[in-house]
Amino acid sequence: MSVAITRGVLFVHSAPTALCPHVEWAIGSVVDKRTDLEWTAQPAAPGMFRSELSWTGAPGTGAQLASALRGWAHLRYEVTEEPSQGVDGGRWSHTPELGIFHAVTDVHGNIMVTEDRIRYAYESAAGDPAAVYHELSLALGEAWDEELEPFRHAAEGAPVRWLHQVG
Repeated sequence: MSVAITRGVLFVHSAPTALCPHVEWAIGSVVDKRTDLEWTAQPAAPGMFRSELSWTGAPGTGAQLASALRGWAHLRYEVTEEPSQGVDGGRWSHTPELGIFHAVTDVHGNIMVTEDRIRYAYESAAGDPAAVYHELSLALGEAWDEELEPFRHAAEGAPVRWLHQVG
């Protein structure tokens, strides 16, 4: 019997120096392996550091990583998980100001907005196009994208490490 495996990437966009070892410990607790990330200065936030980690593991590992890092002050991160057999993909984004955002993604990484979420946008807007726009913006995580975009660009050309889940 084969075990389903997926892969993804954890982007730590900004973390203060004192938090970096705690981030590594949290990741290690999810993947059952010690992690020693390569931290580099984050040009978009002087005094902060960034790192990336490509991972493979069981479906749901992305959610576990996002949960392990959730709620830490001054930490900005994103986790992606590719779809696998019978399981949708996902993206989790976190900023100190906005908290965590989760979206289901397709095989190309596009956010999938459910029928119920679209219906909610229409119904709660009560005919106001601006309210529909606002609700769909929330469903797409636009506020998180806007806040994280400067940190993403500052990371271009950064090294990426692969980590495989054991156990």
